[in-house]
Amino acid sequence: MLNLLALPIGVVVGLRAMIAPAGVALGAYLGWLPLAGTWVGFMGHLIAVAILTVLAIAELISDQLPSTPSRKVPQQFGARLVSGAFTDAIIGTAGAVAGVAIRLLAGVVGAVIGTYGGAAARARFAMACHSDLPAALSKGAV
Repeated sequence: MLNLLALPIGVVVGLRAMIAPAGVALGAYLGWLPLAGTWVGFMGHLIAVAILTVLAIAELISDQLPSTPSRKVPQQFGARLVSGAFTDAIIGTAGAVAGVAIRLLAGVVGAVIGTYGGAAARARFAMACHSDLPAALSKGAV
């Protein structure tokens, strides 16, 4: 089952870099992802959940600001690739499903799809609405 989520989780990371890591940390904290004793055991700690949740909320808010750079600039794009790879590697570790390398690759590919697909969808919706705000808010809701 966790293998089926590899690419979609990467796509989510392409849309919002911090949502998936925050969700994975919460899942580990609640015991849904058995990470204790692994190289990512720290993700199940309340502090990790709190930090990643605050970062996810900050990302949702900052993305609505006109001064926020495109998700396709190297810093933003690179962060999404790393976040997608890391998140999928964590899930692979928890489920011992696919090799970590396969999950890293799936996370990166999904992040690329989410980054460019999300940017294209937002641009089209903004053109249809004649404003970027509805597009930004709807992408945040997705």
